[in-house]
Amino acid sequence: MKKLVNAPREVVREMLEGFVALAPGQALLEGETVVVRADVPAALGARRVAILSGGGSGHEPAHAGYVGAGMLHAAVAGDVFTSPSTDAVLAAIRAVAGTAGALLIVKNYTGDRLNFGLAAELARAEGIPTEVVVVADDVALRDTVEPARRRGIAGVVLVHKVAGAAAAAGASLAEVAREATEAASALGSMGVALGPCTVPAAGRPGFTLGEGEVELGLGIHGEQGVRRVALQPADALVDTLLSAIVEDRGIGKGERVALMVNGLGGTPPMELAIVTRRALASLAERGVQVERAWQGTFLSALEMPGCSLTLLKVDDARLARLDAATEAPAWPGKGALVAQRRVVSPRGPLPTIQGHPKPQPQMGQVKAGALAVADAWDAAEETLTELDSAAGDGDLGLSLVRGAAAIRALPEGAWATPSGALTELGQALRRSIGGSSGPFYATALLRASRHLTNKVPDAADWAKAFQVAVEAVSELGGARPGDRTMVDALHPAAEALGRAVREGKSLGAAWAEATRAAEQGAEATASMTARLGRASYLGERAKGIPDAGAAAVVIWMKALG
Repeated sequence: MKKLVNAPREVVREMLEGFVALAPGQALLEGETVVVRADVPAALGARRVAILSGGGSGHEPAHAGYVGAGMLHAAVAGDVFTSPSTDAVLAAIRAVAGTAGALLIVKNYTGDRLNFGLAAELARAEGIPTEVVVVADDVALRDTVEPARRRGIAGVVLVHKVAGAAAAAGASLAEVAREATEAASALGSMGVALGPCTVPAAGRPGFTLGEGEVELGLGIHGEQGVRRVALQPADALVDTLLSAIVEDRGIGKGERVALMVNGLGGTPPMELAIVTRRALASLAERGVQVERAWQGTFLSALEMPGCSLTLLKVDDARLARLDAATEAPAWPGKGALVAQRRVVSPRGPLPTIQGHPKPQPQMGQVKAGALAVADAWDAAEETLTELDSAAGDGDLGLSLVRGAAAIRALPEGAWATPSGALTELGQALRRSIGGSSGPFYATALLRASRHLTNKVPDAADWAKAFQVAVEAVSELGGARPGDRTMVDALHPAAEALGRAVREGKSLGAAWAEATRAAEQGAEATASMTARLGRASYLGERAKGIPDAGAAAVVIWMKALG
């Protein structure tokens, strides 16, 4: 287990100290793992209805992140995935509640219900009006248990918002409890996990998953889901989750909803955005009107990879509660959607070759060579990805596959002349290949194209074009031989090609010598210390692995041979 903690027993207190240090509107309750609003009036009669929630830690930013004007007055934190004690909940009630009373919002887990429920009873005995609303929004359990026994998961955050806004507006305890109860009843959530999480005190994952498996319908405490299925594309998983929620909650065409796409702690924004994209499209296909939508990590399960989706039925009154201002640091904002996807056009037309002359006879071989390069890049995707991941960012294989597709997409007119073909290839790779490879290949091809004329080039012309292309790469990136880059394959290849042509060898024989020189240069990069690129950040640790860019040069040179 690798975690940035000091000692498992101190995790919760130290975490809360770190949260509160950056939240001016919050304070820690002395002697308790409880976060409270710092602006609670001293006079009990001046306090409005207090909204409290909490549970086990490990769900950050819940629950402390939702303490602030317009949401929670207090959040009670237990140990990781463990309900807080009755005494801690009671201390929180005493700290923030007044004569208007308190509402406890509880996720439907036995420990939370028992400890919050007993604390509510003790608070009532002390004269503090106290109500409890239980959130049980996990539709994954619809075929397993009755609705009242379902788990509470990420949808509880939206209940916090509705209740907090109602309390801030001056509603009575009965009114706030009613709105919270109705919101909880209008909720449906379901999650999917791509892997487990590790509780600090346990020191090992809560379950194991095969490389091609996911857990559907999991809770938020590192437990297994309702069923294990094969890994599917994001769109298919989103459709599965939404179908279950929509069917269970009876959400039909024309219904108005709020959507929450919640990360479970180990899911990057990139993947959550892909999930959001499909969720919005799927709901639109069903005729469901999404009034508000949020995407991010709102209630996690430590570092678990995966997500949950929540739908909340809304009307104008509930939307007003969701839109109401709050100072809670973790609330993401109003969640307004754009009317339609924004797409803008580029400022000007992309460069292209106009009026191609009649194709030259040798251009069939040029086109065939370029298509062979495309095939070779496709075949080498996994190898190049592995090499680039070892000492780079791992994107080279995919980038060159995109370049291969761009080569195949060139129109027939692009292959009319050598100069025009190199220009078109350069422009295509510029547009299709990201990272550093696109600019390097585009610059090299465009520089070479300017050297060739529309006459039929001979071997010396091709050798010179290759030489100026390599010089262009070196100029653009600043690399020299020995820096452990693609130049270590290109430079010896250019020298070998020029030398062989000057010796009177055919272009085919000269190219074979150049390819062998490139291969030797690429192999030599494994023993070099990188001085440029991401590999340079690794220093000696990059040794033993050939440079991926140099390896890619060998691949396309062999394909052209």
